[in-house]
Amino acid sequence: MISSRKSLSKFKSELLDILEHNILEFWLNKTPDLKNGGFFGLINEENKPVESSSKGVVLNTRILWTFSASYNYFKSEKYKILADRAYQYICDFFVDKKHGGVFWELDFKGNPINTRKQVYAQAFTIYSFAEYYKVSGQKDSLERAIAIYRLIEKHSFDSIKGGYLEAFKDDWSAIEDFRLSEKDLNAPKTMNTHLHILEAYTNLYKVWKDKGLQESLRNLIILFLDKFLDHRGHLILFFDTNWKPIEDFCSYGHDIEFSWLLNEAALVLGDTDLIARTSATAVNIANIINSEAIAKDGGIMNEYNYSSHHLDADKHWWQQAEAMVGFFNAWQISKDEKFLDSMLNVWAFIDRNIVDHQNGEWFWKVDCFGKVYPEMEKAGFWKCPYHNSRAVLELVGRIDKEF
Repeated sequence: MISSRKSLSKFKSELLDILEHNILEFWLNKTPDLKNGGFFGLINEENKPVESSSKGVVLNTRILWTFSASYNYFKSEKYKILADRAYQYICDFFVDKKHGGVFWELDFKGNPINTRKQVYAQAFTIYSFAEYYKVSGQKDSLERAIAIYRLIEKHSFDSIKGGYLEAFKDDWSAIEDFRLSEKDLNAPKTMNTHLHILEAYTNLYKVWKDKGLQESLRNLIILFLDKFLDHRGHLILFFDTNWKPIEDFCSYGHDIEFSWLLNEAALVLGDTDLIARTSATAVNIANIINSEAIAKDGGIMNEYNYSSHHLDADKHWWQQAEAMVGFFNAWQISKDEKFLDSMLNVWAFIDRNIVDHQNGEWFWKVDCFGKVYPEMEKAGFWKCPYHNSRAVLELVGRIDKEF
C-alpha cells in the first residue's frame, strides 16, 4: 500500500527524476536537427540520428506538446526554447498554406512527400498548439488550433451517422486508403483517431470556451460510451461508415488510456451526468485491465484477438505509461488501494525493463520474458516523448492535488 503522503512523495520524486534526466534530456540533446531544421526523423537503436530519415507530423506535434507541457510545469527556459523550435518548424513546413491543416510527412529537408490529411494528425496539431498557447500566450497558436478544429468539423464529421471519417487527400477530398500505418485495417472510422480528437478538443476547450466545441466534445464522450465500448468492457477499434465493427480484438493500452482521457473530458466540460458515467467506466476498465492484462512481472500486455484467441504478451513503452495514469485515476475515484498497488507494480516494471538508464529514453518494447527487442528505434515516426512524459506530468500533478 502506498497511500501515505511519504510514499507518494517518494514516487513523485522518482518520476520527476526520470522525466528530467532520462526523457527530456534525451530529446534536448539528441533530436534537434541543426543542419536541416526541426528535429531528426529517426534516432536508431544505437542512439544515433539518421539524418536522411523523413519527418512525421505526429512526432513533431508530440515534441511540441511535451516541451510546452514541461515548461508549464518546470518553468525552465530550455524547455520553452525547444517548444518554440517545434512550433516554428510545424508552422513553416507542415502547415498546408493552400488547403489548411497539416501534411502527414516531409523529407529530411522539409519538403512534403505525403500530403494526405490524416485526421489523427490534425487532432495532435490542435492538442499541441493549444498546449503551446498556454506557454507562449501567442494568439496565433490558438487561432491555428481553432482553424484546424473547424476544418475537422467541416470535412471529417459525419453529420448523418455521427463520428469522424479517418483521412482525406490534401485538398480534403475523399480518399480510399484510410490507414494510419501498414499494420492498421483500412477502416473509415477508428477508435484511435476518435480518442485523439477527444483529447485534442478537451485541451482546446481548456483555453477556448466555445459553445460549438463544447457540443462537439459532449457528443464525442457520448459516442464513446454508446458506440466504442463493447459488452466486455473493451474498446472496439475499427468500424465501417455505418458503425459495423471490423475485426474483433482489444488493445489493453488503448483501453486504459481511454479510461482516464474520457473521464478528464467530462470533468473539463463540468457535466455532472457524464462525470458520473465516465467515472464508473474508468473504474470498470481499470478492474478489467487488472484481471486480464497484467503479467506476473507487473507489466501491461499488448492485445488479445478474440477471433484467433491469440494473446500478444509483448509490452510496449506507451501502454505502461498510460496504465499508471489509468490506475491512479481509478484510485482517485474509488479510493480502492489495489489500483495504487497495480500502478506501483507497473512503475517497477518500467524502471526495471523499459527505461534505458544508460543511454536515455525508453525502449520501444520487451517480450514476455522482459528482453528488449533489437533494432527498434529510440525516436521516430511513432516513437515520441509524449506518452511517457505525459504520464509523469499527469501523475505528479494529481499527487500535488491529493496532498
